[in-house]
Amino acid sequence: MRWPARWARAEWGLLYVTVREALLRKRWRAIPMTIGTVCLTAALQFVQNQSWGYQFVQDIGSVRAEDPLPLALARTPLSLFVPALDLPVWGALAQILLVFGIAEICLGRWRTLVIAYVATLAGTLYARVGIALGPGSPLGLPSADRLVVDTGPSAAVVGLAVFVCWRYRAYVTGGLVIAAMLVEVTVKENLAGKEHLAAIAVVLLLCGVSAWRHRPPGSARTGSGSGLPPIQS
Repeated sequence: MRWPARWARAEWGLLYVTVREALLRKRWRAIPMTIGTVCLTAALQFVQNQSWGYQFVQDIGSVRAEDPLPLALARTPLSLFVPALDLPVWGALAQILLVFGIAEICLGRWRTLVIAYVATLAGTLYARVGIALGPGSPLGLPSADRLVVDTGPSAAVVGLAVFVCWRYRAYVTGGLVIAAMLVEVTVKENLAGKEHLAAIAVVLLLCGVSAWRHRPPGSARTGSGSGLPPIQS
């Protein structure tokens, strides 16, 4: 076996086998939450593009840093499914189907939803902190960003991708996802890019906490690693 094939097997083998077996055994029944998420996102995209529905979607699922915090927190769960108006919706739907589907199979439905929500919430709260710090700070944001709608499903997609890559030891792939987000901020410094980095930072913290909680007995003395088994639904 040539080295590219060996590398691909080491990087994606466990992830591929887990996803393939679930889909062969259950087909689309393996990802009911993901299918529901795709349908909900498509429905919200349709509604917000209608003259009668735009304000309705804004009122229930669009989050801006200028919003009162209780209102923003109430809207945040649904904001996961409100795609950006200035980006092709088919790209967002494809990302949700791929990343949420893999995460639902590998992590389970509720862990997927929790990680997606935490990643989105991290971006939402970072926007407020960044604006408070101001553009003079490396982590700051201009005050005009208080009017910008949060990232929608993209922060959740990025956060889930990083967590699944860590969980299934696809470290190079996870590193590439993080590198792509860093390049995005470097090339086009905007609120969405920085919210993606905030989501990644919080998800990496979750990875560290999960690894610490699942340390095998005596690992601190023997240096045997986390020994953390993959989670499967």
